[in-house]
Amino acid sequence: MSSSGNPPATSSAYAPFGQAAFALLWTATLISNIGTWMHDVGAGWLMTTLNPSPAVVTLVQAATTLPVFCFALLAGALADRLDKRRMLLGINVVLLCVVSLLTVLVWLEAMTPGLLIAFTLVIGTGAAFMAPAWQAIVPQLVPREQLKPAIALNSMGINISRAIGPAIAGALIASVGLAAPFAMNALSFLVILTALTLWRPEKTERRRQTGTLLSDMATGLRHVRHNPAMLATAVRAVAFFLFASAYWALLPLIARSVDGGGSTLYGALMALIGAGAVTGAVLLPRLQRIASSDATVRIGTGGTALALILMALAQVPVALLAAAFIGGMSWIAVLTSFNVSAQTALPNWIRARGLAVFLMVFFGSMALGSILWGQVAAVTSIASALYIAAVGLGLGVLLTRKLPVGQGEALDHTPASVWPEAPVHADDQSDDQPAMVIVEYRINPEHRGAFQNKMKSVAKERLRNGATRWYIHQSVEEPEVWVETFHLRSWAEHLEHHGRVSMADMDLHKELRTLHKGPDAPLVRHYIGSR
Repeated sequence: MSSSGNPPATSSAYAPFGQAAFALLWTATLISNIGTWMHDVGAGWLMTTLNPSPAVVTLVQAATTLPVFCFALLAGALADRLDKRRMLLGINVVLLCVVSLLTVLVWLEAMTPGLLIAFTLVIGTGAAFMAPAWQAIVPQLVPREQLKPAIALNSMGINISRAIGPAIAGALIASVGLAAPFAMNALSFLVILTALTLWRPEKTERRRQTGTLLSDMATGLRHVRHNPAMLATAVRAVAFFLFASAYWALLPLIARSVDGGGSTLYGALMALIGAGAVTGAVLLPRLQRIASSDATVRIGTGGTALALILMALAQVPVALLAAAFIGGMSWIAVLTSFNVSAQTALPNWIRARGLAVFLMVFFGSMALGSILWGQVAAVTSIASALYIAAVGLGLGVLLTRKLPVGQGEALDHTPASVWPEAPVHADDQSDDQPAMVIVEYRINPEHRGAFQNKMKSVAKERLRNGATRWYIHQSVEEPEVWVETFHLRSWAEHLEHHGRVSMADMDLHKELRTLHKGPDAPLVRHYIGSR
């Protein structure tokens, strides 16, 4: 039910709840995420009882996030090919069985550190295959003008669950036992399965399959590489999450390190992070009215660095709780800004794969950071690791200052549908044969510099929309003649390229057309490779 055109400047923060499908899935996801956070607290605390070494405890966080880095792009390619609802249903059924088995083993006290890491990897793999599909369906649930508040509400829902789940988990571990959080997580899968069964999305035209999964994955990577808005978001995300992962990975040990620490304090810290994030989500629309997405990320990064320093200095639980609240507020500001920046940078045809790349960056940085900070804490101390991470956040902002977040918010990704239909190929030629397109321009010498600058942007457009190679040549005999050549993996891919050109892309081509000499448009020729 997404609409086209540019979003208005403002939209009610809670308007997406007026869409029945969004409200249904948001509520179910909230309950499911409460179970997930209970599970995470249980797994983190269980590992401290099995092996309290920092290098081992942080492996739980790494095992949770590493599968997303490894499999998200494959999952995104599948989500762009398959029915997303059925894909999500199947994965959730499998995860229900896995978490149920884990619960039984914990209840029987048959769990070991190696077995816990293995289960965490399996569950993380399931999450990896779900994440791109979940994020890609958001534009199906709300009109385009409500996309930004919908993303913010999703982030707020995650953090409401973070405020509730850990607190319940800490109480259950203390009163019932370590198996209780895992049992509650298993039950939460039934809620999300019910919601997905009730949701009946409008049928959309399925994308014709023109290549292999590997080629689809390569297209996704190439699109991000040549999408300036998406690439800037990815680089900035690495600079933040690599260092912000320190307190997530070390939090169970931080909770143990102060007087009066224990599972209850750990649950309370997780809950305060969630409460801070919910508070931040409520205040975020006001901040966004006076600050850009890029400025919001910088503010959130500063708050995260402050939280890390306060955790390193804390000697009593109250100080830790205050630091956790600040960390939660800062986390939601940064994460929401990155999510909005990624969503608005991507057109619909590549959305799942593009978001998968963002998730790879997010979870890959978190996994690498978890391993790194565990080793740093083991060699030095927990406090030293937190101080170093805080300094790294500051350096990250400084080194990436020329890559602003939110560049895609002003872009119109609506398909332009203005290119003429491609010619029909001969009977002895096939759609799966490689294709080449040649465009001939005539440029006056005084426009040469402007033309070459524009062609840099044209090259990125061709490559992010499906081309695998791109070249520009100037004629020796006629210096006014310039020939652009780009290659595609198949003729079918070129036909799809016609539909991928957006209104934002056409603005670029109109600017280029003013530099072309003569009343006629640049001459275009199409070629199909020999079998």
